[in-house]
Amino acid sequence: MSTTRRELFSLLPAALIPRLLPLEASAELDLSMPSAMYPFDKLPIHASNGTESRRVLKGKLATGESLEVHETTLAPGGAPHPPHHHVHSEMWLIREGTVEITVNGTSYQLGPGSVGFVHSNDEHGIKNAGATPANYFVVAMGPGADA
Repeated sequence: MSTTRRELFSLLPAALIPRLLPLEASAELDLSMPSAMYPFDKLPIHASNGTESRRVLKGKLATGESLEVHETTLAPGGAPHPPHHHVHSEMWLIREGTVEITVNGTSYQLGPGSVGFVHSNDEHGIKNAGATPANYFVVAMGPGADA
């Protein structure tokens, strides 16, 4: 059986597609955050309005979700910003001090080892409710967390 050039060229796209798809898929995976370690003493400090923060990581997971993590230190009575809301969810991991987290008008006092969580679009705010600096990590996940 002989094959014409026309028939041969018509088979070319079918022969190339299986080779191109894995390259495209691996290129997408390369955009996700790689495994990494973030020693606390190496995180640069950003100071603003009496608040210090350390950006830990920001990007997309291999499964597509956006993720952002930072550590914040608030002076007694301090707050990083007024109550607000956004599409992504947030979690606070309290390391030191006492904070007051208000969610949709209800306030909660949390100390070391406590965790707070706010659902997408719930109005929330945090302030230092203690007499010493408060340190906590924020984990933001979902749409816009990496913006």
